Amino acid sequence: MKIWQNGTILEAEDARISPFDHGFLYGMGVFETFRTYEGHPFLIGDHVDRLNLALKEMQIDDSFTIDEVMQMVTALREANGGEDGYFRLNVSAGVRDIGLFPDPYKRPAIILFQKQLPVSGVTEKKGEWLTISRNTPETSQRLKSHHYFNNIAARREVSDGAEGLFLTADGFAAEGVTSNLFWITQKTLFTPSLATGILAGITRATVIAIAKHAGLKVEEGFYRKEDVLKADEVFVTNSIQEIVPLHAIDHTSFPRSARKWTVYLKREYQNQTSSLIRIEDLGKEG
Repeated sequence: MKIWQNGTILEAEDARISPFDHGFLYGMGVFETFRTYEGHPFLIGDHVDRLNLALKEMQIDDSFTIDEVMQMVTALREANGGEDGYFRLNVSAGVRDIGLFPDPYKRPAIILFQKQLPVSGVTEKKGEWLTISRNTPETSQRLKSHHYFNNIAARREVSDGAEGLFLTADGFAAEGVTSNLFWITQKTLFTPSLATGILAGITRATVIAIAKHAGLKVEEGFYRKEDVLKADEVFVTNSIQEIVPLHAIDHTSFPRSARKWTVYLKREYQNQTSSLIRIEDLGKEG
């Protein structure tokens, strides 16, 4: 697969990054992952907004427009044969001497990666509560940053194919290793509050918007794992796998026959994937 690096498309093995890049030295970098559907990068407006907010938070002196990112995606997709795929837009702080400096980073390194999607998508998973707790964000909000060891350590703890589910240090349900967590009881959709320190997932926000349009009550809050285990339906979300039902968490099973709302939300989500730019446009005509 080819990559896009600082304005040039090249073979992945030819890419170079300086050992003095602070993304490498200190984890100073952020990224977004998203999919294309029929060439359209789904919800690219929301992904660009979140990326720009993270860059501002890290004082990395760069920002992107939707058109810029769409042009990058189109160029890379065509260079890789024109297929849809999994994309990761990565912005690293750039080169600076060893040491911690308070002034903004002026010359970031930008890489857009493309990865093939699985031939068949994930239809369901088993959830497993993790013993390692969710770490707290570095600042007031969790960024999609290079600081990923908490997730990697958690991934090492779970079975192949399972989704590890974090609790906070205080024992509240948080999120999956690579996902946001939802569950449904009767006609109420529950999900942990952003105040638990979880990522403000783009797919998370999309599911909440679709659920409200459908007349589901939505509650975001602080919940114990026992609250999750009493649910009728449980699922996790991310931009690559979309909406994935959990058939069990540890030894508690959730009947496949009870997935009425999960199936509905997944269908409505997929109906939007080849056109929607922003979540706020959901349901608008034209």
